[in-house]
Amino acid sequence: MNAPIPFDPLRALIDMPLHDPDPVETAEWRAAFVALADAHGPERARWMLDELARLARAQRIGWEPDLSTPYVNSIAVDAQPAFPGDLAMEERLASLMRWNALAMVVRANQAYGELGGHIASYASAADLFETGFNHFFHARTDAHRGDLVFFQPHSAPGVYARAFLEGRLGEEDLRHYRQELTAPAFTEGQGARGLSSYPHPYLMPDFWQFPTGSMGIGPISSIYHARFMRYLTHRNLLDCEGRKVWGVFGDGEMDEPESMSALTLAARERLDNLVWVVNCNLQRLDGPVRGNGRIIDELEKLFAGAGWNVIKLVWGSDWDGLFARDLTGALVRAFSNTVDGQMQTFAAKDGRYNRDTFFGQDPELARLAEGMTDEQIDHLKRGGHDLVKIHAAYAAAAAHRGRPTVILAHTKKGYGMGSAGQGKMTTHSQKKFDDTDLIAFRDRFKLPLTDEQATTAAFYKPADDSAEMRYLLAKRAALGGSMPRRVTDCDTVAKPDIGAYAQFAVAAAGKEMSTTMAFVRMLGNLMKDKVLGPRVVPIVADEARTFGMANLFKQVGIYSSVGQRYAPEDIGSVLSYREATDGQILEEGISEAGAIASWTAAATSYSVHGLAMLPFYIYYSMFGFQRVGDQIWAAADQRPRGFLLGATSGRTTLGGEGLQHQDGSSHLIAATIPNCKAYDPAFAGEMAVIVDAGIREMMVEQKDVFYYVTLMNENYAQPDLPAGAEADVLRGCYRFDGWKGAQPASTEAKVTLLGSGAILTEVVKAAQMLAEEGIAAEVFSVTSWSELARDGRVCEQRALAGEAEPGAPFIARQLAGGSGPIIAATDYVRSVPESVRAFLPQGRRFLTLGTDGFGRSDTRAALRQFFGVDAQSIVRAARHALGSR
Repeated sequence: MNAPIPFDPLRALIDMPLHDPDPVETAEWRAAFVALADAHGPERARWMLDELARLARAQRIGWEPDLSTPYVNSIAVDAQPAFPGDLAMEERLASLMRWNALAMVVRANQAYGELGGHIASYASAADLFETGFNHFFHARTDAHRGDLVFFQPHSAPGVYARAFLEGRLGEEDLRHYRQELTAPAFTEGQGARGLSSYPHPYLMPDFWQFPTGSMGIGPISSIYHARFMRYLTHRNLLDCEGRKVWGVFGDGEMDEPESMSALTLAARERLDNLVWVVNCNLQRLDGPVRGNGRIIDELEKLFAGAGWNVIKLVWGSDWDGLFARDLTGALVRAFSNTVDGQMQTFAAKDGRYNRDTFFGQDPELARLAEGMTDEQIDHLKRGGHDLVKIHAAYAAAAAHRGRPTVILAHTKKGYGMGSAGQGKMTTHSQKKFDDTDLIAFRDRFKLPLTDEQATTAAFYKPADDSAEMRYLLAKRAALGGSMPRRVTDCDTVAKPDIGAYAQFAVAAAGKEMSTTMAFVRMLGNLMKDKVLGPRVVPIVADEARTFGMANLFKQVGIYSSVGQRYAPEDIGSVLSYREATDGQILEEGISEAGAIASWTAAATSYSVHGLAMLPFYIYYSMFGFQRVGDQIWAAADQRPRGFLLGATSGRTTLGGEGLQHQDGSSHLIAATIPNCKAYDPAFAGEMAVIVDAGIREMMVEQKDVFYYVTLMNENYAQPDLPAGAEADVLRGCYRFDGWKGAQPASTEAKVTLLGSGAILTEVVKAAQMLAEEGIAAEVFSVTSWSELARDGRVCEQRALAGEAEPGAPFIARQLAGGSGPIIAATDYVRSVPESVRAFLPQGRRFLTLGTDGFGRSDTRAALRQFFGVDAQSIVRAARHALGSR
């Protein structure tokens, strides 16, 4: 609480509920408990409460403790540590951050009116940010590998404002907020840079670490980053002790499923390296988060029930005196009856309104406000705006052991914006201020600005030798320097020769296997490599046995922070389920959202930790881009390096599983992500070349790319990889002649067949059938439709730019030697092969076959016939394109 409420037996009797059958006995019990706590301390008091709870359960009383506590601070006044800084100085600096953040948004919208931006969110969170920057957020140094900080996205202008004072950004940079394409750095290659709307590492790769603009992804990512740090420590790859993951998120954001889905994992893993600060300004874009309830109470129950340490930061120091004088508990009772919608109204109104409406509702409350002016009442701070209270909460969170901590910080949305937006329903979208509002803001925060500077929203930076600047820089120097800061320095990791782990695939000699089985065998071999092996991170979402990975359980173990506390049922088996603190596999259970968050943590380890890791996340392809596409897009923003393996891919390869499991669209979505290279190999040798190239690009050349590779569970004969085909495999297609038998001696009927993945075997059968009919067919294995399309677009863009030699698309050159119609067949929707239509040789008819529509349950043969991608359908399409029946 803000202050202990003294126990008064007489007052306790007065306050007894009317239905209490024996208030005297109740008062005796209360007095006894207080005496116990006074005599033996909190530990003994907690033990007694636990004992009584156990007794109640044993007696089947039907009682459970309430998970919510009174609407007051968790940390009592007498438990607050001394504030370690210059309070007045830090308040002045916070005011400067507020002003420059506001000026940035106001100026951008005065100039263009369409750029958008947000003022109110940072206005509510400024003190939460500044306390972290001045006292807790460690930057990466040789001595300290740095904390991870997830910044509330709409507060980005405030982070830019601090970077401006620190000298990392100039005034011209601030003038180009949300103007990335017209900034000189983009148009001329030098000068002011455009500042992205939200945290985007892809757009500002030396600045932001984590993209948080898509609500819910930041919270779940922070949990899995904290867990991955434990993984690195337990596997003796990197000591992450002493480092924290901080996340500043919004209360409205907590409604996102991703925000909540991994709370129990954080508690189960005892992630005391994780601290969330939930900015409870009670408002989302349209209105209150919980108008008829209290979001802080709701979140307290949720986090406490999940096993988190909860710190409520509700009221500022101005309230301490009021709580101390409130001997009857009137304030606590009033707060318990005040819902957030009303609390928002209090924030929007002035001191007179709050005197009459809040303090005036009860004579005892009115007496507490006696002697206070309306202005003093108006300036009563909520906890999230009080640097002293915030520091106490952060210090307690940083020191807590055994559980993750959440700080529920009560704030006002649009704090300090006055009539222009404080607490108003429309404040989230407020971007424009008139002269009166700007001057009022200046006066509210005592800013050293003239009227002209205020009304023109001029940026303000103290002199380099001023006390403010010296203090600001000294505080950050003590914590390792400026942040956020993204560093990509890391050692390269040698790649084993392809023959050392995939010789069985490139020289398969007709052996039957599925590409899934081939991949798992390659993965096992890669993990045996002394250099690269320890950096490999296999990730599954409870499907390892489906993909034939059970042999890895015993080989490398499943990571568990507590090891294995049980004897598994299959302990004597060669495939026994083995958990270990140094286990290598991350088994994420039935949570694709958790698994992709885990993959992202590993795939960005090179920049977050300076340690390159190589994650392979294998999953049902239908539950990848379709299920967690937004998270994959956010991962792409962070420039990840790793492999996504879409197993049982395609709409017909999975057979009986039916509609929900059959993927016909993942390659369509993957093609939209610029730094994702997507491949659909038909043969193990092709896949080996692709995996080998990806390892080289990511671990040796350190390119910011990631690979999506689809795998099939269908067994068929695997040919040797043709000599010299490697480059063409990577570029997207190569001529496959391994099928050829007797060809027509001479014929004018010719056709080119393109196939990928699971359907290439049908294409080969079709070619053989056509040959028997006297139609000559050439077959191309298409390993990547998206790479072919990208290459074609590059040539097209060169031509549009007027280049004299734009070059011909790779696929056009590959097919230049053939003639006749071109038939393309895939296990995906037709839009996938249609992506290359514009880049084919001119004058040749192009017909595509695909699996558009919902999936079905049946045999592969029946499904391929139904969708029209079996060999007979391909033959019919060829005949039709040739003009014959």
